Amino acid sequence: MENTNDAPTMRAISQDTHGGPEVLTETTVPRPAPGPSQILVAVHAAGLNPTDWKHRASGLFLGRLPLILGWDVSGVVEAVGYGVTLFKPGDRVFGMLPYPHGVGAHAEYAVGPARAFAHKPDAIDHVQGGALPLAALTAHQALVDTAGVGNGTRVLVHAAAGGVGHLAVQIAKARGAHVIGTASAAKHGFLRELGADQVVDYRNEDFTEVVEDVDVVLDPLSGETRSRSLDVLKPGGVLVSLLPGQDPDEAERAARLGVRVETLLVEADHAGMAAIADLAEAGHLRAHVQTTFPLADAAKAHALGETERTTGKIVLVVRD
Repeated sequence: MENTNDAPTMRAISQDTHGGPEVLTETTVPRPAPGPSQILVAVHAAGLNPTDWKHRASGLFLGRLPLILGWDVSGVVEAVGYGVTLFKPGDRVFGMLPYPHGVGAHAEYAVGPARAFAHKPDAIDHVQGGALPLAALTAHQALVDTAGVGNGTRVLVHAAAGGVGHLAVQIAKARGAHVIGTASAAKHGFLRELGADQVVDYRNEDFTEVVEDVDVVLDPLSGETRSRSLDVLKPGGVLVSLLPGQDPDEAERAARLGVRVETLLVEADHAGMAAIADLAEAGHLRAHVQTTFPLADAAKAHALGETERTTGKIVLVVRD
């Protein structure tokens, strides 16, 4: 795009249509400016999450085009809008742009509400900072805000080696919980290193036969897994799902079993990000980053993510 008025521009990964990874292209667009209560961040790293390729393929919650994807941001404050007191230019920050409508992290600069961010701990670099926000906030809001996980709580985490799952294991352990994780056998050693007390091979074991009396189930999978998870909960327990349910009898079954079902959509959250920063600073929370890609290779990153064979997170590196 030709710059005809000397207004600042930036590189971004954009799409003009929905489809496969090939619809993502590097382009030049106007650089945003922070409005009231907003900050402009020079992005150093930006995480990828399954919601990115779902939105790329179908639009999901966002029908508008062209579209710059990405919610995870780690970088340096470039400018602040009117009324911002939490941050100053030069501060290192990380956070999640408001999900879903505040999208736009896969670019050289991103703008968002100041209170969607927290100061990035010195103990982690920008790649870690870019990997954590959306997935860690999801886990924190599910386990802490929704389910009240604490010392001695028995927690079952499905897809425990995934982006949300491996962070949920660490957050639950940091709060003193007994953690059970489901994953393929090849990933059991990884989960034990994270602190999981029990691991279940979902390919060769029926989790309902080896798990019982749990207080909390975190389920990013839905479908049959969500429905069958009700059977391993104690009376008074809670199932927190990250996808809509498909069982028309779920509410009736839950009431009969004396358990609660909640479906969570992650929200931008300054207090949650501050809690995540504290855990990371203390060494209790770290994202496993399987690989990184430069911003220009976002399409390759999407293609890898869609294989569903990754452990942990994929991160786009925007600045060294």
